[in-house]
Amino acid sequence: MKRTIASLVLVCLAGFAFAGGSAEAADNGQDNSLQYILDKGELVLGLDDSFPPMGFRNDDGEIVGFDIDLAREVATRMGVELRLQPIDWDSKVLDLNSRDIDVIWNGLTITDERREQITFSKPYIANRQIVIVQADSGITTKADLAGAVVGLQLGSSAQDAVEGEPAVLDSFAELARYQDNVQALLDLEVGRIDAVVVDEILGRYYIAQRPGSFAVAEEYFAEEEYGIGFRKGENAFRDRVDEILDEMVADGTAAEISRSWFGEDILLPR
Repeated sequence: MKRTIASLVLVCLAGFAFAGGSAEAADNGQDNSLQYILDKGELVLGLDDSFPPMGFRNDDGEIVGFDIDLAREVATRMGVELRLQPIDWDSKVLDLNSRDIDVIWNGLTITDERREQITFSKPYIANRQIVIVQADSGITTKADLAGAVVGLQLGSSAQDAVEGEPAVLDSFAELARYQDNVQALLDLEVGRIDAVVVDEILGRYYIAQRPGSFAVAEEYFAEEEYGIGFRKGENAFRDRVDEILDEMVADGTAAEISRSWFGEDILLPR
């Protein structure tokens, strides 16, 4: 029994050493982040699985999406398996730093605040924070939101964008925070709230599935770009992913994936 317990302890210690190897190397001035992924043979992608068309569950419960297809091709070219890990979007940086996931790749907006916490890839898609309302609401400007109940996803760049305009925020009757965008949009559809601030990529995809139900206000909150999030300082891993994405753009694979989801190539020049 003692020998069995001792063996288990050694296995656990070895696991901790493997999981922490990259972090320890970074402390010693080395960046073994890419080797950590290659040795592990697996790339764990953290995502909000209710964010169409970037990453979401289809009618069969499978996680699919534009970002998923990009990541799967990257993992294949890197020679590792891709594992999809749904997370609480509000805790995404904690999940990344605790090594529950290796990347945040799911319509992640690049912001200065996030740059302080994580390392970003080169931007690959442009986006805006738009205001979605019911088709007959008459809301076309941010001023029209005065006295309205406005919904958004907790911990999202939509929240950052709205809170970055305090005068507009103070005019709301209420800011309703949701765990995911789809629930906010469902509440908008049944009239529980008056508007939803959301990524244009998701918003326009969602309303295209429900023609005539929604409208997009003329004014929006912020222009932004999407990037892939890595643990702070994991530049070797980041650089290899960027290199593969550059190859995918050059050989047309990325454009093919984009057209399959959006009908056109919407990737930014790299």
